[in-house]
Amino acid sequence: MLRKPLSWVVLGVLAVAVAAGLAWFQPWKLFTNKTVHDALSAPTASAGPGTAPSAGASSAGTPSTAAPAGPVVLAQGTFVSHEHSTTGTARIVRKADGALQLELVGLATSDGPDLRVWLTDHAVTPGTAGAEGFDKGKYLELGHLKGNRGDQVYAIPAGTDLGAYRSVTIWCIRFSVSFGAAALSVA
Repeated sequence: MLRKPLSWVVLGVLAVAVAAGLAWFQPWKLFTNKTVHDALSAPTASAGPGTAPSAGASSAGTPSTAAPAGPVVLAQGTFVSHEHSTTGTARIVRKADGALQLELVGLATSDGPDLRVWLTDHAVTPGTAGAEGFDKGKYLELGHLKGNRGDQVYAIPAGTDLGAYRSVTIWCIRFSVSFGAAALSVA
């Protein structure tokens, strides 16, 4: 008689454990994709040599030369893979009105739970060895990753000192790892 109630308890505990595991790991995201098609700027020029990325920020000063009228790429980099295969380009653009934005061009990575887009002060190292530590220094969250494929645009708050950041990461909050990151170089 005791075996039957004990079996039900064991089954109940297993069911709760499986449900919790599914909710935490979200394994179905290994098989899902969301493609985003945000309108990208059509940069007319790059910032040019000697112009620091922070020169485009309103609180960081003004460049020594007149800024081009159209969108200008201030910094950019190519994504490297960390915990998941990640490709594409990240670029910081100053629009004609002076607003800053991060553009992810041709992004391709895995879908995952609680993914964010961060500007960070962390150096980028390829491979799984470089997947950690982005949350240990300075970072600026620009929002939830809109999708794991395509072109995406994220506003950078006015007054941001871009000189304080040297990389972009697709950061998984749930597991504290980078899916992929791009080192930013002055364009």
